[in-house]
Amino acid sequence: QVQLEESGGGLVQPGGSLRLSCAASGTNISTYTLAWFRQAPGKEREFVAASSWSAGNTFYGNPVKGRFTISRDNALSTVYLQMNDLKPDDTAVYYCAADDLRIGAHPHFYDYWGQGIQVTVSS
Repeated sequence: QVQLEESGGGLVQPGGSLRLSCAASGTNISTYTLAWFRQAPGKEREFVAASSWSAGNTFYGNPVKGRFTISRDNALSTVYLQMNDLKPDDTAVYYCAADDLRIGAHPHFYDYWGQGIQVTVSS
């Protein structure tokens, strides 16, 4: 069973930066797809970024391209989300997700989820 725990959220001003971390336990994540999603109040869960285990490929949702970067450290069983030039529309609960078979931009591709962490962008 894979457990995921996010950290690094908080309040930041528009234009600022945050780095989220997601620590995985219970398995070797080197062969897992790792992803970040977010959900704002009253909205559906939205794909942010994913890192495939093969060839180090990364994928991003259109709203965050050029501003967010996903990276992973398999030795530390951790995936990161560096968020730059944050905007009020980035305010949401951010979730880490993992799957050992699939990759995609829809939440149903992922079997394992963290509890989520709040990111608030406001002046």
